[in-house]
Amino acid sequence: MEQPLVLFVDDEEDLCTLMQMTLARMGIQTHVAHRLEQARQLLSSHHYDACITDLNLPDGNGLQLVELIAQHFPQLPVAVLTAYGNMEIAIAALKAGAFDFVSKPINQKHLEQLLEKALNQPLFKAHSQEADQLEQRMLIGQSLPIQQLRTTLKKIARSQAPVFISGESGTGKEVVANLVHRLSNRSDGPFIAINCGAIPGDLMESEFFGHKKGSFTGAAQDKQGLIQSAHGGSLFLDEIAELPLNMQVKLLRAVQEKRIRPVGSDTEIDVDFRIISASHQDLEALVQQGRFRQDLFFRIHVMDIVLPPLRERGQDILLLAQHFIQKIAQEWDIHSKTLSERAQQFLLEQYYPGNVRELRNIIERAMTLSDDDVIDLPHLQTAPLRKMAPLAEPETDTATPVTADALPAAPRKLPEEGLELFLEKIEKEILLNALNLTHWNRTLAAKKLGMSFRSLRYRLKKFGLDTDE
Repeated sequence: MEQPLVLFVDDEEDLCTLMQMTLARMGIQTHVAHRLEQARQLLSSHHYDACITDLNLPDGNGLQLVELIAQHFPQLPVAVLTAYGNMEIAIAALKAGAFDFVSKPINQKHLEQLLEKALNQPLFKAHSQEADQLEQRMLIGQSLPIQQLRTTLKKIARSQAPVFISGESGTGKEVVANLVHRLSNRSDGPFIAINCGAIPGDLMESEFFGHKKGSFTGAAQDKQGLIQSAHGGSLFLDEIAELPLNMQVKLLRAVQEKRIRPVGSDTEIDVDFRIISASHQDLEALVQQGRFRQDLFFRIHVMDIVLPPLRERGQDILLLAQHFIQKIAQEWDIHSKTLSERAQQFLLEQYYPGNVRELRNIIERAMTLSDDDVIDLPHLQTAPLRKMAPLAEPETDTATPVTADALPAAPRKLPEEGLELFLEKIEKEILLNALNLTHWNRTLAAKKLGMSFRSLRYRLKKFGLDTDE
């Protein structure tokens, strides 16, 4: 196997000599350029596997070289050298197309990690057919917004830059984050997903950074934190706006310095991870309100992905609906079903404040209610949907399980017993259908209805269906 060839661009001759010796010990050949023009000439006459450039050059700056490489050699990963703590320039380089950055003085471990990733080619380049199949499987749809998203993902996968995903609740932010990871040259490493709003405040530091035995009450042994678990891979922080300010400070340091200190430890641990974050909230507004740190905002907000709401994806709604029908049928071990024409039209007309997550819940309920091989309009009208409207809708996810508070979308003639008893009758019918489909496996029935086991147990007791009593 041929030795990799790296172009190193810096006007400090001593540093260049040191880098050549360092990379030679790693089995990497190095060409050196001291000026921007010299780097241009070398790029035109050699094939390089990676490039590392300083930002300050006698006849220009490294950003110009980054832009040149991004335009003419898009498959060549280029990293920039930055002065310690000069994150603004590093982020500008990442936005211009840099693969990653290295702070001066150069940390040997960080350099090795960077080159290991740079020389490990992304999945989409080495196996484009595999990558296309992966995208088609994980990112269902043919609408223009989804086609544009696929193009963006391919560009983002080439970089190590932090990625920020925005979009309404239920648009599939974790799915897209996972796809970014699997298309990148970190795909062999772990993908660790954290919902920042789901971790209690008093346990957050321990969960993120780990802790040493005896560092606090109940810590009977050392624990590895979630950030360290993402070493070599990607860390996805969903709903990052939920992080308290003190944790934002600690996270910023971990991202910038790639080091963490477990609770109760006297030593720091090197970590190599790519941060991908997401929120349905407006982080810029939170920065203005003093609820989110501006420095952390700039650090994670390098590469942007904006996910379209389901209502703007046209016929993708039906593609997703059919996908969920097949997936649920397989999970439940039942025959697949088809959507009637009027059911399809009904789905296309809804607003979906809960987006893709809400659509899946709707399909699950419809499959529970349908006793034959067709999902028709009445099976969908029990779901709490709203028709398309030009008015702005809240960004909350209303795709909750059917309860006594969920009014039918279509008007029905209410029996004489009144609204409450009428709704309870509907709820009991749905529960019984789910239980019969799962042969009264209550754990599986709760999963199919999109509710917790405790919530199902409560409802069974309410209707006298709890067989344990």
